[in-house]
Amino acid sequence: MPRMSASRIRDGVTGLLAPLLAGATYARLLHLLVGWIFAGVVLMIYPGTYHKTLGEILVPSVSVDVALLALVALIPAARRAEGVQARLLLVPDREEDIGVEPSRTWADRRRTAGWLIGRVVLGTAVGVATIFGLAPAFDLLTGPRAFWYLPLAPLIALGYGWLVVGAGRLELSIAVRLLGPSPADRLAEAELRAERLLERNRLARELHDSIGHALTVTVLQAGAAREVGDAAFVAKALEVIEETGRQAMDDLERTLVLLRETPAGGGAAGGGAAGGSPGGSAGSGTATEQPGIDQLPALFDTVRAAGSPVDARIEVPAGVLPGVLSRESYRIVQEGVTNALKYAPGESVGVRIAVRDGQLELRCANRLVTAPGRGAPGRAGSRKGGKGLRGIRERAALLGGEAVVGAAADGSALWVLDVRLPLRLGS
Repeated sequence: MPRMSASRIRDGVTGLLAPLLAGATYARLLHLLVGWIFAGVVLMIYPGTYHKTLGEILVPSVSVDVALLALVALIPAARRAEGVQARLLLVPDREEDIGVEPSRTWADRRRTAGWLIGRVVLGTAVGVATIFGLAPAFDLLTGPRAFWYLPLAPLIALGYGWLVVGAGRLELSIAVRLLGPSPADRLAEAELRAERLLERNRLARELHDSIGHALTVTVLQAGAAREVGDAAFVAKALEVIEETGRQAMDDLERTLVLLRETPAGGGAAGGGAAGGSPGGSAGSGTATEQPGIDQLPALFDTVRAAGSPVDARIEVPAGVLPGVLSRESYRIVQEGVTNALKYAPGESVGVRIAVRDGQLELRCANRLVTAPGRGAPGRAGSRKGGKGLRGIRERAALLGGEAVVGAAADGSALWVLDVRLPLRLGS
């Protein structure tokens, strides 16, 4: 028990003295004293202190201080200069909490004026406390009866030190509030971060869908070629693998181009799911052209070549789909047939795409396959919570639609992907 008490006392003493020994405390004191010096210079020039009462000194001095600081705040570069100085001397936990951009709006100028006035007031208060608090204490401790008052020295030093610590922390808090980003700026920054995150998630889905499909087709083709052993079949399988691999490389290059552009542009590739640019990021050339619904026949050919028949019916008039809807529909169908290849290899895949009642309806269906050694369909269990299905739901939600995935409700032993997307985005 005594050991615990001694530890607590030691921790208490450390907590009391540590801020007084920190370099940040004295850097903040210097920042405070600069504000006090400004007020002192104004006081000496006008109205002066010679034969003046306190009222005759205070009112004109404060008026001139406020007027000068308000005029300085009108200069756009003043905000930048104050921000740089505050970052250096107030030592914030995060530098980005204090801005170093010049004033752009009148709101910035008003906040800069408030900061300058608050800084001078707080610095003057600390300066006055230094002169009228420490000077009498020094006289007392060095006077004729200094021996009796000497025990007060540590208390006076401790009190003054914590006054400086508290004033420095208060000034840092004011700087973060008035020199930092405004609430509107913080909201805009949060929205920008959200846009970048959404764009990166979209690119991750692109990679998952494209590369996942290519790898699935490649594995199935390679396995079938090894099992069959027919020279003609092997040649066809190698041709499909080559074509699929080439397309996957194109998709990978396109996605990497978009990914490199995203951080600099704040979602510059954001023609994504909500943007409406069929080709992804503008200015990226042919490397960023993305497949649309008109490329589905080629996709179905690769699925057939992998050993799964595809019964496809596309009833979409030319020019009806917006570019973004065409691209996202391709990715949704691609994920649907890839799942069929993975979990029901060799089974027929039915694809229906049609426009009805102002909506685009997508349907992929294939027979459920029972997993080896289990009495229940393997797909129903294995695909619960998969990244591909989650990506389909996210795509549909971003386009204002919905996706339903699972075993058919009519008991037909089919695994069904149903997606409905509005033709008018945002409706």
